[in-house]
Parts: sequence; C-alpha cells; structure tokens
Amino acid sequence: MDLSLPIEKLKNVGARNLPRLHKLGIKTLRDLLWHIPARYEDYSQIIPIADLVPDQKATVQGTVVKISSRRIFPRRLVIIEAIIEDDSDTIKAVWFNQPYIATTLVEGTRVSLAGTVKLDKRGLYLASPSYEKLHTDDYFAYHLTHTHGLIPVYPETEGVSSKYLRFLIKPIISELVIEDHLSEESRMRNGLIDLTTALQKIHYPLTLAEAEQAKERLAFDDLLLFQIKALLERRKINQLKSPAIPFDKELVTDFIRHLPFELTKDQKIAAWEILKDLERPYPMNRLMEGDVGSGKTVVALIAAIQTAQDGYQTVFMAPTEVLAHQHMETIRKLVAHTNIEVGLLTSSTAWTTYSLGKKPEIKKRIARGDTKIIIGTHAILQKDVEFNNLALVVIDEQHRFGVAQRAALVKNKELVPHLLSMTATPIPRTLALTIYGDLDISIIKEKPKNRQKIITRIVPPSGRQEAHQFIRSEAKASRQVFVICPRIEVSTVTATGTLPLSPSSGGGPSGGTAGTGSPGLGREGKVSVAKQQKLALAQDMKAVQEEYKKLSELVFPDLKVGMLHGKMKPKEKTEIMNRFKEGFTDILVSTSVIEVGIDIPNATVMMIENADHFGLAQLHQFRGRIGRGEHQSTCLLFTSGAEKTSNQRLKALVTTDDGFLLAEKDMAIRGPGEFFGTGQSGLPDLAMAALANVELIKKSRAEARLILTEDQNLTNHPELKQQLLRFQSIIHFE
Repeated sequence: MDLSLPIEKLKNVGARNLPRLHKLGIKTLRDLLWHIPARYEDYSQIIPIADLVPDQKATVQGTVVKISSRRIFPRRLVIIEAIIEDDSDTIKAVWFNQPYIATTLVEGTRVSLAGTVKLDKRGLYLASPSYEKLHTDDYFAYHLTHTHGLIPVYPETEGVSSKYLRFLIKPIISELVIEDHLSEESRMRNGLIDLTTALQKIHYPLTLAEAEQAKERLAFDDLLLFQIKALLERRKINQLKSPAIPFDKELVTDFIRHLPFELTKDQKIAAWEILKDLERPYPMNRLMEGDVGSGKTVVALIAAIQTAQDGYQTVFMAPTEVLAHQHMETIRKLVAHTNIEVGLLTSSTAWTTYSLGKKPEIKKRIARGDTKIIIGTHAILQKDVEFNNLALVVIDEQHRFGVAQRAALVKNKELVPHLLSMTATPIPRTLALTIYGDLDISIIKEKPKNRQKIITRIVPPSGRQEAHQFIRSEAKASRQVFVICPRIEVSTVTATGTLPLSPSSGGGPSGGTAGTGSPGLGREGKVSVAKQQKLALAQDMKAVQEEYKKLSELVFPDLKVGMLHGKMKPKEKTEIMNRFKEGFTDILVSTSVIEVGIDIPNATVMMIENADHFGLAQLHQFRGRIGRGEHQSTCLLFTSGAEKTSNQRLKALVTTDDGFLLAEKDMAIRGPGEFFGTGQSGLPDLAMAALANVELIKKSRAEARLILTEDQNLTNHPELKQQLLRFQSIIHFE
C-alpha cells in the first residue's frame, strides 16, 4: 500500500473536501491513517428498546415501522421522526434538517441506530442518532462502521465530521497491509504489536485495552524516532571542535569566596559538571534545570568567569529585554571585584561596565574582545555583531538553540562555542532526557539558605475583601504587589486536537466538533498555534486592562497601579518594570509575561486571579517572583468559585514548595501536552501523551541506542531510515 498516495486519489474525496482535509493536515494516505481518534464512543452493547433509560448512549437495532417529515416554517426547520421497533418495544428517533433520511429509511427498513436517549413529556426518544441499514438477516451485524462497537471520534474541522472520516478510513483499514519498520526481534523485546495491527486497532478496537495497546505501539514509534534523532544530533555535535578551557581551581575558589552568599551542594555539583564539560575539545551541550530561585545564573557565571580568564567570550541570551537588564545588573555586581568587562546588547539598549557609548561603540568593544561577558536578547544574532573569541553561549529559559544558531554567532570560525541552556521549569529527569534527548542534564533542587518560605493561601470569593485589605496594608508599609490575570482559553476549531492518553476522554461529541481547546502538535499544528497565540495575546491584553481599571479606580484608588502585557513594545515593558523595581508603582497588574526570572526584592505579595485556570507548575513560577527580599511574602490564589476539585488541586501549592514534586502532580493532572506547552517540544500528539509512560520512554531510548550501536547509519533498517527522514521534516530541533 503506497502511503504517499495523495489524498485526492482516494475514492470519495472530492474537490470540495480536499482543502478541508488539508486543514486537518491530511494530505496523503499516511496522514489519513495516522489521524488518530481523540476518543471512542462505546456502542459495543446492543440494548433492547425496553431496557433504555434517559441520557444513556446506546445502540438499538430494529425495523422502521413508521417515518414522517414536517416543516416548521418560521424557523425553516425540517423534522424527521421515525418509529423503530424491535422484539421488546418501540422508540422514536428524531433528526433535524436532514430530509433525505425520510427517503433513505423507508418503512420496513432494518436499521442500526446509535445515539443518546432523551426524555420529554411524550416519552423516550433518540436524538439525532447515527444510522446504518442492516442488509442481512442478522440484526446483530458486526460489520457496521458508525453504530456498533467502539466508534472512533476524530479531531474534526468544519465540513469534515468523524462520520466522513470513518467513511474514508474503514474500507482502507479492512484491507491494510503495511511493511513494519521495526523488526520482529525489536517488537518482541519491547512487547509491541505489529504496525498493521496497531493501525487497525487504533481506529477500530474491539476493546479499550486493544486501543491502548495500539496507542502504545504508535507512541513508541514516535518516541523511538525522536530518540534516534537526538542521539544522531549528539553524535554530530561531538564531531565538532570547541575551545578546550582548562579548569582553574584557584580562580573558581576565589570567585566563590567573594560571593555574598554560600553556594548550595546542588550548585557546586552543577558548576563542577559544567567546568568539566568545558575542558573537552568538543561542544558542551548541557541543560541546567533548577527550581525557582535556586541560583542557576550564578552557576553559569562561574563558567563564564573561567571562560573569560582563558581569554574567551561568553554570551548570556535572555528571552526578554527586562530579563537581559536584570542579568546585567546581577552579573555586574558579582564580578565587580574582577577586571572582567560585562556588556549589554539588546534592540534598544547597549552599554558595558566600562563604557556608556552608543551601539556602534559597544559592538566595536565586543569585536575587539574587550567585553568578555555579553548579555542580550536575540539582537545578539544580528549580522553586524562580531565576536572576538566566543567560547560559551548561555541560553535562559529552554529556548532551543542548535548548531545553526551557534554557527550564526561564530560566523565562519572553525570552533563552535559550548552551549549551556537553563530552565526554571522543573522537569523529571526521565522526561527531560526525552524532550532534551541531545543534552546532558544538571539539576539544582536545593534553595539558597537565605530564601524564606512563602505563605500560600487559597482565597474564595467570600475572602476577597479581607485579601484586598491585606494588600493595602502591605502597600502602605512600602511593600509591592504583583497581580496576575489568567490566560483566557481560546476555544476554536483547530487543525489538530490534543490527544488524551486515555481513549475515553477528550475530544468533542460524535457528529460535533472534536479536537477543540488547546491545539495539539500535529503536522499542521504550527499554523493553528500561531493564530491561537495571537488571539490569546489580544484577549490577555483585554483581561489585564479590565483588571487594571477595576483595581486602580474601584479597589485601590489611593495606590499607584501599573499595567504590563505581552502586546507592549520591549522598551515600554522595560520602563514599566524599572518603575516597579524602583518603587514608583505599588501594584503591577500583568499577564504571565512576568512568569520567568523577574527579581523584585521589595515585592511581597503575589495575587493570582482565577488561579484554578493555571497549571500547578506555572503557579509555582509566579510564586517564585516574590520572597526574594528580607520581608515575609504571601501568595494569594484567588479562585472563581468553591469547586472542590480546583481547591484540592491548589492545596498542593499550599503544602509544598518543591517545584519538581509539583511538576509531577501538574503533569498527572493536566497531561504532558499542557505541561510542556504547545509546540515546545516538537513531539507529535501520541508521543506527547505517552510522556506520562516512563517505562515506554526508557524502552524507546534503550532501543534507539541498540539500533545505532549495531547499525550507525541505519543501512540495514531502510524502512526506519525513511521514517526518520519523514519525522525530521516535521520535528524541529533547532
């Protein structure tokens, strides 16, 4: 079977449906077969009509004894009503605006119906059920596509329903034979079914256990390809050359002695791992993950000091200008006792510790090698920024930064800089090895000794007034307050639906719109994600503006209230944050733009509106913005209602400040796709869902290593190599 066959070559795919299928990312036969159900409707039991109860999803099979249609003219509505009879009783079925049904299901037709049983004043009826004719004498026919068994419900779009997709897929599945890219030995070793069976069972399982078995096989395939790609990426990086920077124990010890605080054990271990990496003649490729406020920046700075001492330059890249400025202030103070020049270069600002010159002058100092530590945003990647001897790149907040970006920094030089990525999002090590499979991992769990515990409280609607009084008292005592507005969920039909791990959850109703809500990471996902993000930014801005108006005019008219959101220009954001940092603003109302890295020691209150709309990991990030000074800090989790489930979830924040523990709970509650964020990893939906399956991750990683050990160029695995080439075209590593 030619999986590359264009979808338009299939029977029953006309010109009208082609662009709609393309919108779902379905362009070939392969795309169609790998368009995985979001969930299943369970119509495996055929129920006698006499046994039906209200709100039940049921399949009934019987004979049409009467059918009629009538029009309601003011509403231009056509109502079709049929009476269905089996051996036990009769029931009415009702459809709206489908007049052709009256001529399709003529009296005497044997029919199978699947739908929801409803109750009105005239009795039970089936509301808009799916239907199929029974062409044999067997009422309990098992060859049915829409009305018997576990019926797949797919991610849909306007004009392409699950019924139409089943209509396309079922005939193909019944005749499917695909060459498997995994050997029988590999399948046996990992307890997996063959690919043909997996595709048949994922679309039409007899049981939910079969569906899970099929999902596991297909998820393993994606995880395996991801792991192979990561291992090949690592091999490619290890073949490059980087400056070998020897570890100077005396230098590092002296720098640590001058720090205004004591390093934790985890910080010392991470620094040692990084310094040993720098000694090698090939590029370091390390991720340093640490909880909020665990002191990652100072560990990276130790590596930068060692790099500067050896005559090389280091670049610190931050995601925003606000964070770049903050890094500059922090690093400038920590290296004040040395003669190392530190510089800042963003799209709107440029200066060094020894020069307040304009951008051209700062760029000259960088090009000459005077500036040894350069801090900035992606403005550093501009063509007119030349480095003298760049050896280390430090990336803040897990921006993927591969060989291509490093090449952009060093232009045509022979040596590639070492790379250290940092993230404040705690990720369990096994999962980090999957998402960042080409990176070594350093983990900082300990908090510095001077970080005090933050009091966290859940505030129901009845406690708002008391909380507002507390906030006013803190502001009057010259403390400052963050107010976070929730990201508004955008519920539009997307090209790809987030696929749940369990086949019994997620998606939309049969015949309705599946795949709504958070966009997935499918083949066409980037387009829909971009549109969703743009819409979300606009709605975030509106939410912040409304909250700002309410707080500044009604709740705290006597205090200075500021506003910050993602649609502001970088310069404007920097000015607002500087005013807040310098104490000119009492309360800052913001979206999640302040989530990462902002350091305001005088901020003692974090008030989060509709906290139940955020994940635990993100709430923990917000909470980490306070508690950085000498005064007791408090995080107030405002809830929109008294829902027990939300409050039980939020109680985890009240009882623990361990970010790694919260991350595991968050992922268990919301699923890996939501935890990592759309588009962040590049993993397809099934593999993303499978990140909760630690054993499957371990199996895929071990299998990838075994395959590449025995066949480093995949010469003896042509099908797998072909799969990898296809996979690389849809997965972004750099």
